[in-house]
Amino acid sequence: MSAEATNPATPGPIAPEAHRRRSRPRIDLRRLGRAALLGSTGRGRLPDAISHVVEAHRAHHPDADLEPLRRAYVLAESSHRGQMRKSGEPYITHPLAVTLILAELGAETTTLTASLLHDTVEDTEVTLDQVREEFGEEVRYLVDGVTKLEKVDYGAAAEPETFRKMLVATGNDVRVMSIKLADRLHNMRTLGVMRPEKQARIAKVTRDVLIPLAERLGVQALKTELEDLVFAILHPEEYEYTRGLIVENAARADDPLAEIAEEVRRILREAGLQAEVLIRPRHLVSLHRTSRKRGKLRGVDFGRLLVLVNEDADCYGVLGELHTCLTPVVSEFKDFIAVPKFNLYQSLHTAVALPESRTDSPEGTPMSGQVAEVLIRTHQMHKVAEAGVIALGNPLAAPSEEQGDSDGERVDPTRPGWLSRLLDWQEAAPDPDTFWSTLREDLAQDREITVLRPDGGTIGLPEGASCVDAAYAQYGEDAHACMGARVNGRLATLSTVLRDGDTVQLLMGQDASSEPSSEWLEHARTPAARIAIQRWLATHPSPGDTPEAETPAAPLRPTVDGSAAPLSEANAVVDEPGATVRLAGCCTPVPPDEVTGFAVRGGVVTVHRVECAAVARMKDAGRKEVDVRWGDTTECRVTLVAESFGRPHLLADLTEAIALEGVAIVSATVEPPSQQRVRHTYTLQLPDAAHLPALMRAMRNVPGVYDVGRAQRHATTP
Repeated sequence: MSAEATNPATPGPIAPEAHRRRSRPRIDLRRLGRAALLGSTGRGRLPDAISHVVEAHRAHHPDADLEPLRRAYVLAESSHRGQMRKSGEPYITHPLAVTLILAELGAETTTLTASLLHDTVEDTEVTLDQVREEFGEEVRYLVDGVTKLEKVDYGAAAEPETFRKMLVATGNDVRVMSIKLADRLHNMRTLGVMRPEKQARIAKVTRDVLIPLAERLGVQALKTELEDLVFAILHPEEYEYTRGLIVENAARADDPLAEIAEEVRRILREAGLQAEVLIRPRHLVSLHRTSRKRGKLRGVDFGRLLVLVNEDADCYGVLGELHTCLTPVVSEFKDFIAVPKFNLYQSLHTAVALPESRTDSPEGTPMSGQVAEVLIRTHQMHKVAEAGVIALGNPLAAPSEEQGDSDGERVDPTRPGWLSRLLDWQEAAPDPDTFWSTLREDLAQDREITVLRPDGGTIGLPEGASCVDAAYAQYGEDAHACMGARVNGRLATLSTVLRDGDTVQLLMGQDASSEPSSEWLEHARTPAARIAIQRWLATHPSPGDTPEAETPAAPLRPTVDGSAAPLSEANAVVDEPGATVRLAGCCTPVPPDEVTGFAVRGGVVTVHRVECAAVARMKDAGRKEVDVRWGDTTECRVTLVAESFGRPHLLADLTEAIALEGVAIVSATVEPPSQQRVRHTYTLQLPDAAHLPALMRAMRNVPGVYDVGRAQRHATTP
């Protein structure tokens, strides 16, 4: 399979992907059809028509048993005999072409056998029972899965429940979807025989559903060619313009990318590092995006350097040499080996310029000279990067040494990260329509970030995800009890949008009856989060999703006249005959705080903590200080401010915690929530000032409360 395929819907061939694998000449399907009809099919002898498939298969699996392929071809050819494609070729050319695509990607024998038979049950008299009897249960399962997928309408009027069942069935063995994707690729290559409106309809479905699926399964070789074929149909003018840029660049006398590639080879050769350095041309859609982003393209923009090595450690060795000998663009470095992408992709990404380039910008981007992007990976990483789950072989077989035995997402090729999450949240979807709409939203998100947990683990999320999404990705429905987060060590609301590489510590409450807020839906981007929240809200018709704290509470124990109780002032003593003592509300001093006083109108002395900001202002204003000391009374009044994340029942829980400490609440006010945070202010009567630290600890221990402090309001000068 290579992208120099000429789509009859587009003029002329072009080969932007030919470098990706050792290309074979495109098969003449009419000649292949004649070979299929006339070639020998004697028992024990491989038909000439599958010689290309066998050659590609043996390149990846030299010891493979080819007998199942021979028998599958014989059955498929005899079953489809007499059927023709709309393009005029014998129908058998289609399953042959699909099987060749998969063989070149390294699919194992069982997948190729099922691929040859994938249309027999739907379009001929062959039954699933016959397939099982001849080829076994595994092949029967794959053929049945592809047959069911063929019946799915992927358009806007798709039946959500049908697609849900099909996709879930696919999730049990991703080889079903692999065959489907190869099937669509061959159909897209030969789409030119159809009416333009039908071409456009099929191209849109391919763009909206199947290309994102190929991306999530890591099958980049299929994804990129499908993208180019869709691009040619839906945007023919931009396609021709981009194609013209490639032709124009190919005619250049000089090639700056080749110059940098040769310099990289020299550097690695002198460092004693065995590496293969290739120039990897961009495919059409990638080049189109690059031109829109950068404007006028330079020679190095038409491709990237690909460095292939044997061992993981060599990747970092190559990176060190390049960053030492060339000028690196630090902002372009990404390590997808230490933190693989959700679709199994691993590679080091960087960008470098030749030594004569100079770094003139504050961002560290070389302004003179040309910068080349570099991908560094092992040969095995490259195989997986191109073929994704197809390269991982038979999911029912024991894992190989290459796959390892401890990295969960790479050990089981049937369950790459995204597919595992899909299978989890589809079970929680309250109805098929929710599943379908959520799936389409998820497929539309083509970028993923990785955030770090404090324990060293990682969470994969779509770009634009928030702390809400991180909570449900890590804890499932237990995330209902999430009260907030720390992002990179700082307190953050659940609505905070995360960036790649952020460290996220989720703050979880212990209350089993914790409830999510309907406001969380506004910040949820992942299906797991949205479906979990929606399901909870649907099963709680009158949920307490508006925290009690949103409504300011009336004073729980007001004084008779609304003024400060005399008792609270009695433990502050001043040497001013007839003076009335009043504790300042801006800093709420209590024993044994160090305090000072200031005389104000009416013979009143206000008492402040010495560190209160109002003290400095009054001194600057020339106010005279009055000596104040604490009397014998241990009882005191204090104002505390509790900062918390909004959640149901929080006010009741705080009130209970205060009461259990034997403290009377004089008044309580709660400010309206802001950014999911709530500020509570309590005026409290303590039987003993020495009990204040224990009271504050008890309040901090209430789930959702992240800080409790003495009131520090800005006060005007008395």
